[in-house]
Amino acid sequence: MSRILLLHTGGTIGMTKTENGYQPDGEYFRQAVFHMDSLKKADMPEWDFMETETLLDSSRMKVKDWNMIGSVIAEHYKDYDGFVILHGTDTMAYTASALSFMLKGLNKPVILTGSQIPLCETRSDGRDNLITSMMIAGEGKVREVCIYFGGLLLRGNRATKYSAEGMQAFVSPNWPPLATAGISIQYNESAFLQHRSEKFELRPFADIPIGVLKVFPGIRFELFESVIAGRLKGVVLETFGAGNIPDDEGLLPLLKKAEENGTVLTVCSQCVQATVDMSTYEAGSALRKAGAVTGHDLTTEAAVAKLYYLFSVYNDAGSVKFNMERDIRGELTSRIEL
Repeated sequence: MSRILLLHTGGTIGMTKTENGYQPDGEYFRQAVFHMDSLKKADMPEWDFMETETLLDSSRMKVKDWNMIGSVIAEHYKDYDGFVILHGTDTMAYTASALSFMLKGLNKPVILTGSQIPLCETRSDGRDNLITSMMIAGEGKVREVCIYFGGLLLRGNRATKYSAEGMQAFVSPNWPPLATAGISIQYNESAFLQHRSEKFELRPFADIPIGVLKVFPGIRFELFESVIAGRLKGVVLETFGAGNIPDDEGLLPLLKKAEENGTVLTVCSQCVQATVDMSTYEAGSALRKAGAVTGHDLTTEAAVAKLYYLFSVYNDAGSVKFNMERDIRGELTSRIEL
């Protein structure tokens, strides 16, 4: 029988109502989980429960918290067949992306889940999300970092939060679901990550300055010059469509200074479903000529996490640029693959 570690980090699923709104309540949640009859049934894996020292609303997650979660998995990697991480929905896709890069050579399921309605409420979606995540982790067919939510199992670094109210809170716009859970769990094995022969190891992130800039009509790039070209090591530039930008004379000087400073600009799209190709339109070609790199179909969450990872591994911007455009954890669709 498979043995799973259930790690509670916070989020809506473990909150109770207070006079100041919903807040994490570890004592209530522990009691609720240990008294959940469904988790004791014969077709469930064996499991142990662990809780982080501080339970967080996921909007308060930081790089150190990603490293802490990664460290728990690495410390107990040999002891368990899979891991289920209970997490808030607001930054779940960021954490899933971060773990996918941080856990090099991962060959076990790591499933992040949570809920839109706390487990303490009658209509909570947390019960099914928790139970199904445990079953998927126990079966061990999918051996990568995933998000299970609302009947869908998604690759973690392909997912993005889509709805703050719907029970299917996450979508994977540029990669198919790895499984769908109806009466039975149907796996889409053709979408699984193809594993390489790598030894498992944890690669914690350095807390380097990363930024995200969303392009909009009328943007004045010169107003962002001192931050982008001076303090940030990596920038995710959310452009229009397939990588288009406004015609602003302040952009090229900014890009030149960024290049000189070793700042890596990664171009992603504001469209949920899109692939950036800066050679498609003249409006985007200036970015390529000025040294920006294409994020292909990366989500913003994955692009941010990947920049953190690559700057933690490499000391030079050239290596970071080279690898930003290449698929290393199933995070993007590229004509160039490692």
